[in-house]
Parts: sequence; C-alpha cells; structure tokens
Amino acid sequence: QVQLVESGGGLVQAGGSLRLSCAASGSIFSINAMGWYRQAPGKERELVAAINSAERTYYTDSVKGRFTISRDNAKTTLALQMNSLKPEDTAMYYCAASSTPSLRPARYWGQGTQVTVSS
Repeated sequence: QVQLVESGGGLVQAGGSLRLSCAASGSIFSINAMGWYRQAPGKERELVAAINSAERTYYTDSVKGRFTISRDNAKTTLALQMNSLKPEDTAMYYCAASSTPSLRPARYWGQGTQVTVSS
C-alpha cells in the first residue's frame, strides 16, 4: 500500500502562485506514475499533470505553460508549482499514484487539498 498526503493549498488572488506538495510513504518502490487530479464543484475529476519513472510529463491543455510538476528521485515527494492562477483553477486537488506508467486509472489517492483562486 501507498499513502499520499497533500499540503500547500489555500486561497490566492488571480495571477498569484501556489505550490502543492505530496508526501508518499509505504510501498513507494512500487510507484511508477504520480500526478495531480482536480475536481471543481459540479464537474468531473480531471487529470491536471503527471510524471512517470521515464520522466515523461503530461499537462492538460488549460495549465500548459503555467503549472510545473516535479518529484524527487526517491519518489517520496511530488510537487506542483502553479503560477498565473485563474479563478477556473479553483478545485480540490488530489495527489495520485500508480504502479503503471499511466495515471489512468490511478491506484492510490490522497485526501485532497483545496485551492481557491479569487478574481
């Protein structure tokens, strides 16, 4: 089993920045892909960014050029640097991990951290 704990959410004005972190513990040797999903009220959960053991990254179109995903080599810490935030980025952000190169679907989930961007 893998445990994921997020931190770093909060309230920020449009144009501001936040950095989300995710601490992984447990059977981290089994992790391949890690990333961030988000879910806004009334909307489906969407994959925002991901990175796998081959260091391949994925970003959904709406965050390209604004968000950057990174993780340490030990796979114990995942980060999401979010710049130029927009009100439409407001959502609950979930850290996710998988034993495969893809996060679709994710096997492990954190509890989530709220990001609110005011206009």
